[in-house]
Amino acid sequence: MALDALSFVLAAALVSCLALPVAVLFFSSTPVEVLQGLRDPLFAPALGLSVRTTLVSLSIIVLTGTPLAWWLARSSRGASWGIKLLVDLPIIIPPAVVGVALLQTFGRQGLLGPLLARLGLGVPFSTAAVVIAQIVVAAPFYVQAAVNAFRTIDGDLLITARTLGVGRAGAFFRVALPIAFPGLVTGASLAWARALGEFGATLLFAGNFPGVTQTMPLAIFSALEADIGAALVFSLILTAAGALLLFGLRMAPWGVGWLGGFGVRRFEDEPPHPS
Repeated sequence: MALDALSFVLAAALVSCLALPVAVLFFSSTPVEVLQGLRDPLFAPALGLSVRTTLVSLSIIVLTGTPLAWWLARSSRGASWGIKLLVDLPIIIPPAVVGVALLQTFGRQGLLGPLLARLGLGVPFSTAAVVIAQIVVAAPFYVQAAVNAFRTIDGDLLITARTLGVGRAGAFFRVALPIAFPGLVTGASLAWARALGEFGATLLFAGNFPGVTQTMPLAIFSALEADIGAALVFSLILTAAGALLLFGLRMAPWGVGWLGGFGVRRFEDEPPHPS
């Protein structure tokens, strides 16, 4: 009983630590203050830029991450170990480090800087830089979820499809994608949420220019210097968006199963299914 009581106290302390700041945030602004915050000149441009850039970055992540995840799910441990490590890395390293790395890659003095300059392109401190930063930090969430989704597919189903005359591409689109779809949606949702909340890499690589690179997290950063009330409202909007997204995923028929493991797990070193 003493152990149960101690476990309850420790669990309650952690839940309080997680829930109390969110609860305080929701009760920090009155409806009038929320309306005032929505009329703040920083809000509309930052929200619009966040929506546009995250939709672009998510489209690129899904388009390029799906075939990568399929290959990782079907490959042996030895063949894909290095790629898995590279995909995991942006989750582990701090976003500020990602921003510095992107500057060293795309900046004027970076690896690709001279080439981009000859082409008349400047990536850092542009809207394109925002998209690149979001892709780098958010892509692992989609790829990991997609790999785990593809690994749930029974290889016999793919073999049966092939024996019925369906080619590799047909088996992928007509069998694998429908079965893995819940996991792909969960991964895409988590990747979008991560891109929406990206701050550190964006600040260092793209800067904080209203209407060009100032996303909602950066608008919160700017508002804190002048109007904490507006910063609270902006934070409330992002929190509400995340809560609605999580609620929608959990209410989906397949949401509990996928989100029960957070929808994203470390790559499991399982043998590839037969194709």
